[in-house]
Amino acid sequence: MIRKWYAPAAGAVRGTSAPVTRTLVALCCLAFLIGPAAGLNPAYGSGDELLAAQRDYFRRWGVIPADLFEGSPGGLLTPATALFVHGSWVHLLGNMLFLHVFGAMTEARMGRARFTLCYAGCGCLALLGYAAANAGSERALVGASGAISAVLGAFLFLFPRARVTSLLPFLFFLPVRLPAWVVLPFWAALQWAAAGQAAEGPGVAYLAHLIGFGLGFGYAWVRFGRATTVKATPAPAPEGENQP
Repeated sequence: MIRKWYAPAAGAVRGTSAPVTRTLVALCCLAFLIGPAAGLNPAYGSGDELLAAQRDYFRRWGVIPADLFEGSPGGLLTPATALFVHGSWVHLLGNMLFLHVFGAMTEARMGRARFTLCYAGCGCLALLGYAAANAGSERALVGASGAISAVLGAFLFLFPRARVTSLLPFLFFLPVRLPAWVVLPFWAALQWAAAGQAAEGPGVAYLAHLIGFGLGFGYAWVRFGRATTVKATPAPAPEGENQP
């Protein structure tokens, strides 16, 4: 799960068309609501029955490194299916917030096809990278965090000077607007520090975040090149108004 430390300014995406981003958000929300993790579907029961259904659901659709590298036929598809499965409301809402805000501008700059390739390809590779580093683990890995981290990496390359509203704990969570080249590398450094302390068991796959972030940045760098890196531009004024 991506921690909700930062929230880009809403004005940065005003007027931006992002059909792929909206579709991904809708699919992730739908998959969560009809699954057992949301706790809203009576078909999964309640109490211990619901907990058992959740475990089975995550094992069926999530990435289990031990199964994946043993050549399980069903396991080969899980790096794709796991991108649409989330473990809790906090997990889902945190990821969707980041995808909605950072994804809109990134999609608009990349184009729908390239953005989809970046999101899905880097997301699956991030999960595979985490699985390779934890090949003996039987814990199910779910969530779109690796793919969304790729979006953050691409955003950093494409919009390094875009202003991001940051909530900093050491400033009593007062909102401060900082450029993406400050905020996102700092976020990546936090993931690196957390990955070094992560232990086997329930938790956050920080390594998948780092892999996705690096892949997304690299994809944008290779595909667009340094000469095409752009600054964030103001959103178009509503019809009938003039830009200053």
